Amino acid sequence: SMIEMMKFDMGGSAATLGAAKAVGALQPDGVEAHFIVASCENMVSAEAMRPGDILTASNGKTIEVINTDAEGRLTLADALIYAEETVGAEEIVDIATLTGAMIVALGPLYAGFWTSDDEMTESLKESFKTTGEKAWHMPLAMEYAEALKSPIADLKNIGGKGGGSITAALFLKEFVKKAKWAHVDVAGPVWSDKSGATGYGVKSLTDWVIKSGK
Repeated sequence: SMIEMMKFDMGGSAATLGAAKAVGALQPDGVEAHFIVASCENMVSAEAMRPGDILTASNGKTIEVINTDAEGRLTLADALIYAEETVGAEEIVDIATLTGAMIVALGPLYAGFWTSDDEMTESLKESFKTTGEKAWHMPLAMEYAEALKSPIADLKNIGGKGGGSITAALFLKEFVKKAKWAHVDVAGPVWSDKSGATGYGVKSLTDWVIKSGK
């Protein structure tokens, strides 16, 4: 059932907290960074969401729940809204173990990342290269957005059978208005079956934040 492995599924939050610790210790000049973790309980209960439920995000957009296992993107959506509209972030990088499709596409060693801005693409590529953390720039293929349309809500929480990591990124894009944004899916490299958690993402996020202040 992999329930005992769910500590793996908070790898994005772990990377965020690790980067927060590193940046706090290094105190780079010329940058203001906020580290946001949208944490919540994720258990079966009488109050758990069900397929067919309609949820409302904090920006008012409605989401039809098709698959309850595509739950992380629901809290991540509110985190993106909070980062832009409450914190006022001009550049946002979200990081999450979002999809099994990412492991199917790139295997256990590579993360995939999507961006809405060419400068962010290059700056993230540079940070991944500097740290040696393996990542591949993925297409933000708008022609796949059709798969997220719902007849009874603004969006479905999952697309069709193919391109699952891409439709997940497109889902998240719906919750960012003007900020430069990047999504990093780290489902593969945050965990090793031999040694457990790898700490993937901490070095690259830290490097990116430091260089953003230069």
